[in-house]
Amino acid sequence: MRIALIEIEPKIFNTVYMQIASFFKASGHTVEFWDPKRFPLGFGLYDKMFCSSLFTYTDKTYVPLGTACGGTGYDVCSRLPRAIEESELDYTIYPDCRKTFLWFSRGCPRKCPWCVVPDKEGGIYAVQSKNLNPKGEYIVVCDNNFFANPLWESAITLLEHLRQPVDFQQGIDIRTITKPQAVTLSRLRHHRQIRFAWDVPSHEGQVLNGIERLLRYNRPWRLMCYVLIGHSSSRLEDLHRINTLEDMGIDPYVMPFDKKDLYQRSMARYVNNKKIFKKATWTDYWQRVLKMEKAGRGWKG
Repeated sequence: MRIALIEIEPKIFNTVYMQIASFFKASGHTVEFWDPKRFPLGFGLYDKMFCSSLFTYTDKTYVPLGTACGGTGYDVCSRLPRAIEESELDYTIYPDCRKTFLWFSRGCPRKCPWCVVPDKEGGIYAVQSKNLNPKGEYIVVCDNNFFANPLWESAITLLEHLRQPVDFQQGIDIRTITKPQAVTLSRLRHHRQIRFAWDVPSHEGQVLNGIERLLRYNRPWRLMCYVLIGHSSSRLEDLHRINTLEDMGIDPYVMPFDKKDLYQRSMARYVNNKKIFKKATWTDYWQRVLKMEKAGRGWKG
């Protein structure tokens, strides 16, 4: 058979496609990427077509009928057949990929109302990690809540043995971080900053206690905190969290709940663009945004 992978989010190394490729290649089938938007005449060349999407806003209008579609961009509850889910990752379909993607657990014990993980994967449970990328230069840990995994110590042992920089893609739960876990993070080589989130203003006590524990063994410049705005906080609470983190020497990174909202996208641009953040106050920046909007010259992004 000839299998088509329809890549509608080309900036992402999609591990679902790696599993599909691994599964079908093992049976001697041909697997290749196909872009129906650029090469519509290729429709009749394939026996099966797959399309995976992470984001609901990605254009899917040109994906042909009959394509097996899945991912959170289509349906949170969509699942691959078990045989494909259990397949290893075929990194050869992405020759430029220099990452290894590892899961040590799936799911999450939290039930944050803005998060799809509880519906998609359920509660936390350990899983067997898959194969390494032979061209991998660092490891991306994809667990939703790494330290909630009851087998996290075994996972750390493996990461230390692999001796590659580590990137905890989803961050860690700062509210429950323990001393042994904070010490562990200080021992690892990190590809990027250690990330965590302060999503709800009322969790301030738990978050600050966790940060204090983490700072005993890790430098503040090594830390980055996601700040969710526009969901369960006021503008004053947003600014308080951002300023508190900045005063501690921790890098805040704003995550707007509604990217179309002028305030939320402006706050994200202000904080996340460090050249602007270091030079201007939020009040001055916001007044400039409003002035440009009134004049019809506002940011259209």
